[in-house]
Amino acid sequence: MKKVINAILVLCALGLLWVCYSSIMGPINFDAEKTAREKAVIASLINIRKAQSEYRTQHMGKYTDNFDSLIDFVKNGKLPFIMKVGVLSDEQLEKGMTEAKAAAIVRSGDAAAIAANGLQNFRRDTVWVSVIDTIFGGNFNADSLKYIPFSGGKIFEMAVRSDTTDKGQPLNLFEAKASYDTYLSDLDKQELINLKDTQTKLFKYCGLKVGDIESPNNNAGNWE
Repeated sequence: MKKVINAILVLCALGLLWVCYSSIMGPINFDAEKTAREKAVIASLINIRKAQSEYRTQHMGKYTDNFDSLIDFVKNGKLPFIMKVGVLSDEQLEKGMTEAKAAAIVRSGDAAAIAANGLQNFRRDTVWVSVIDTIFGGNFNADSLKYIPFSGGKIFEMAVRSDTTDKGQPLNLFEAKASYDTYLSDLDKQELINLKDTQTKLFKYCGLKVGDIESPNNNAGNWE
């Protein structure tokens, strides 16, 4: 009987040790995995921001809330790139010559005007380069842009707002976000509840996001 009691006590002690260990390591492991996953999510949000920024420059200042359109732009879009040859001298600048004036003279093909203004070696040519090669590198998988890492295939929420300011100026905003539930749902449930509760009490979004359609923030991420 004594042996049975001792065995039970040992099991109880081991159980208590496990509870103590779990209570200490549970939050530590959760935070470590959360940090690792958020690095991947943040990287994806930054890529969305890059794509939206370039999309806006080619679409009259407006963003898109459609991932298919954004991905197609990344795959097939072109960006203007100015090839520069030669620079204006101080003397030319003092005489009122500007980059725009010099380029216009060269484009006119007027050999006498080009020589008179000393622009024989001045060139400003626009070439068009692909978005994916210039912004992301040729090996970038544009189709992955919409998927939240560690989510099992869930897609980022994306929204835009086209409005005007009180002064009548155009206001174009976008946001993309991923909630904690999309990329942390398979981790410790209680730790996830605690995390969301803390964020809610601080009036913060329960997840990661970039940009904001309610208030202009220069497309900042909520981790920055």
